[in-house]
Amino acid sequence: MLAARLVIAWAINGLALWIADVLWDGVAIHGFWAYAIGAAVLGIANAVLKPVLAILTLPLIILTLGLFLLLINIAMVRLAEWVAPNFSIDGFWSYVGTVFVVWAVNWIAYAVLDRQRRPTGRYAT
Repeated sequence: MLAARLVIAWAINGLALWIADVLWDGVAIHGFWAYAIGAAVLGIANAVLKPVLAILTLPLIILTLGLFLLLINIAMVRLAEWVAPNFSIDGFWSYVGTVFVVWAVNWIAYAVLDRQRRPTGRYAT
């Protein structure tokens, strides 16, 4: 079950990166391995590094009313760009757009998956 969840998360991140590549001129991702490695690094960074950075920078997050989380998310995307081959993002607003797309695609995908997992019908609790 855990392996299936990881594959789904990896595929969702890959889809998000593909959408960002299509939408923004400043995003250039070429080839399967660029998407695969970029999505894997993004997933691992969001699962491991992001919570640690959020705790360490909590005063800044509170002081900026959460805006500092945008910079943390940009750092996660920057790490994926740095590790993955044939993956480049040019310009601050391209990073912001990519972060927004990754967030939106993940939110929509997990909302759909969560709705499918819930029991429906008359006797559902």
